[in-house]
Amino acid sequence: MDPYPKPLRDLISQLKRLPGVGEKTATRLALFILADRENLAEGLARSLQNVHENIRLCSVCFNLTDKPRCSICQDPLRDASLICVVEEPSDVLALEAAHTYKGLYHVLHGLISPMGGVGPDDIKLPELLERLKRSHVGEVIVATNPSVEGEGTFHYIEKIIEDNKLEVRVSRIASGIPMGGELKYMDQVTLASALRYRRIVKDR
Repeated sequence: MDPYPKPLRDLISQLKRLPGVGEKTATRLALFILADRENLAEGLARSLQNVHENIRLCSVCFNLTDKPRCSICQDPLRDASLICVVEEPSDVLALEAAHTYKGLYHVLHGLISPMGGVGPDDIKLPELLERLKRSHVGEVIVATNPSVEGEGTFHYIEKIIEDNKLEVRVSRIASGIPMGGELKYMDQVTLASALRYRRIVKDR
């Protein structure tokens, strides 16, 4: 017999759908929301409804926004000759937090995955090609994860730019051994990536 009334059980079930939230965490969150005396439940409900109704994809880069174009695409100080291609909107947040990159973005909303039934037309790759054709972009930086899907997507982007004879340089973000890491603790994929994307320190 379930010790919780149905409305509370329904809330727990919904919270369990969030990534990384199991039964215990969902129950703790649900009980906290129920016991809160500062109208957390009402504020949370309003925020969820507001997000659902107003958040959309930027018409240019497909990042999340509440306007036709996101704040990055609207910023005149960003370098329009650079486009960094990422898998998800969360990747934009991660790169922006580094306060180093000053170009624009293109969010794919997925990666090419033949095994998963995801082809180039299922993500925002056709839109990327059209964007490159009509703008003066000098370099595309592919910042997908160093996975099989990420590498495959990188090579596909490289190929379509070459096939369309676009004067656009394609680069790949470096990946490998993190600062403070030790070789003996690295996995094979990390070591292979570190060797593949090695850089020349001084030409002889």
